[in-house]
Amino acid sequence: MTKDQTYSAQQITVLEGLEPVRKRPAMYIGSTGTRGLHHCLTEIIDNSIDEALAGFAKNVWVIIQIDGSVTVADDGRGIPIDIMPKYKKPAIEVILTTLHSGGKFDGDAYKVSGGLHGVGAACVNALSINFQTEIRRNGKINHIEFSRGKIKKKLSVIPKTKVEKLEKIIPKGADGTTTTFKPDPRIFKETLEFDKKVILKSLKNRAYLTSGMYFHYFDLREDSEYHYYFEGGIVSLVKSLNGKKTVIHKPVYIKAQEDDKEVEVAIQYNDSFTENVASFVNVINTQEGGAHLTGFRMALTRVIKEYANKNGLIKNEKDQISGEDVKEGLTAVIFVKMPSKNLQFEGQTKTKLGNSEVQPIVARIVRNALNTYFEENPQLARTIVGKIILSVKARNAAKAAKDAIMRKGIFDSMGLPGKLADCQSKDPKESELYIVEGDSAGGSAKQGRDRHFQAILPLKGKVLNTEKARLDKIVEFAELKDLIIALGMGIGETLDPKKLRYHKIIIMTDADVDGAHIATLLLTFFYRHLPETVQQGYIYLAVPPLYKVTQGKKSFYVYTEEEKNAEVKKLNPNKNFHLQRYKGLGEMNPDQLWSTTMDPESRLLKKINIEDAQKADELFTILMGVEVPPRKKFIQTHAHMADIDT
Repeated sequence: MTKDQTYSAQQITVLEGLEPVRKRPAMYIGSTGTRGLHHCLTEIIDNSIDEALAGFAKNVWVIIQIDGSVTVADDGRGIPIDIMPKYKKPAIEVILTTLHSGGKFDGDAYKVSGGLHGVGAACVNALSINFQTEIRRNGKINHIEFSRGKIKKKLSVIPKTKVEKLEKIIPKGADGTTTTFKPDPRIFKETLEFDKKVILKSLKNRAYLTSGMYFHYFDLREDSEYHYYFEGGIVSLVKSLNGKKTVIHKPVYIKAQEDDKEVEVAIQYNDSFTENVASFVNVINTQEGGAHLTGFRMALTRVIKEYANKNGLIKNEKDQISGEDVKEGLTAVIFVKMPSKNLQFEGQTKTKLGNSEVQPIVARIVRNALNTYFEENPQLARTIVGKIILSVKARNAAKAAKDAIMRKGIFDSMGLPGKLADCQSKDPKESELYIVEGDSAGGSAKQGRDRHFQAILPLKGKVLNTEKARLDKIVEFAELKDLIIALGMGIGETLDPKKLRYHKIIIMTDADVDGAHIATLLLTFFYRHLPETVQQGYIYLAVPPLYKVTQGKKSFYVYTEEEKNAEVKKLNPNKNFHLQRYKGLGEMNPDQLWSTTMDPESRLLKKINIEDAQKADELFTILMGVEVPPRKKFIQTHAHMADIDT
């Protein structure tokens, strides 16, 4: 049989209804892990928020049930329940069982919405072991139920809500929609548990964006409740983002409309070196930015440069302002509302706005509004521009010092630091860099490693706290200078992530307080100055063993106190055993270090991710910044959570 004959119409599969969603769930919700699980909830919540954006709802209730299901309710109009002639089925049934159906395509039912692809609620239905919807209309409660996308109970009127909690919190006679779903364990094999922190963060953000709307959260697992309402909108959000920082002016607020697009922007500078910008489209957090963010950056940079030049604030030709300078200390929120029928997101999970026509609209609105604001508030304008010019001067001075230091370092080390034991592979995807605490452990690691793909860089002592350090100070610090050269991607304006020489950067420190401190200092450096390494998932923490347990000729390693206690219990008390506590990596010989901490087949690594950029920024500011009172308060509040090394 030839190749052509084996491929025929019999091999063609057509997936109907919601089958594609169950077959390839990650294509629709991003993943089948915790991110995808919470994305399902977000899809349902955003449907309720769309009712608010359309002017028909004032409340959204989210209830986490004890059995693992979740309920979302609103006081909007209620999903239509009348029969659709074409399908001879109620509209609610068609919406929940058909992809690309709903009221967000022609732009009449929802002029502004977070929904786009028409797969939100239908996807969640397909991926739920149980999915129930109640529609409250004209004093009646209509109920419909599904399982894994298949109808289980047809639409019918029920005497009262099936969600007991709602009887006490939703006003009698209020129209609206209530959806309860339980994720399918066949799909979400990693976890079925909703994370309270993730949900509250999402609700709080949406409360900022839909000022005047109430968000209510009830967690029946622990009998807790939270309520969010913000009259100030995105200005309140900017103030919150800057809550732990020293600001240099009151927020600048911009709101204008062009054609069918409404743009809101809030801007406030602080005295830090880092940027914190959030962008949204129709309450969707566009974490990867897009056209609206690009338009904002272009306008902000242009207005500040023109104001500085026009008012003679730049005295030296070398002190010209760049886009990078404008970012320093900037906190901003960009929020665009536009017709849902025209939305173009890149990716099903809507993380980047693709509408190119939005860029010039945002740029014009921001440029015109800021020019006017600066003219009417010259003192504030000079404060902002003056701060940025100081950043330019400091950057130029730091660059000159950094270049001199880096050139000297490169020439002295013939291209790479002398104490770096590099790997043979030149492929970053398979190359690993171990940053090892201490020369002793570094020596063992160099002897025990796999030279083909593992490089070793020993560090001596604690590195510089880089939370509020400029580049010249960073590269003056010998250990950090060696690390920067070893990584090969540069730093500051010379940063090029494509030149990174290792796609696994493993911090290996002792399992004690000093080791944890060194790891924290290194994480601060990567997060603040080489953020791409964290964002791309290249940073790891090695987990060395705490104990070696020996009984007779047998020995094994344990990594936590709990694991040690459990293993010791299993040993026969009548037989002698030896318990060795490792105080540092330097106590291990090369073979032990390889087998416990460096062998890809047996080692334990912790991958560093950013789940909440705002929270991460806030914590680094508190714990690594110069202000002592916030750090003291944090330590006192969380002291009970610390593991004391005895």
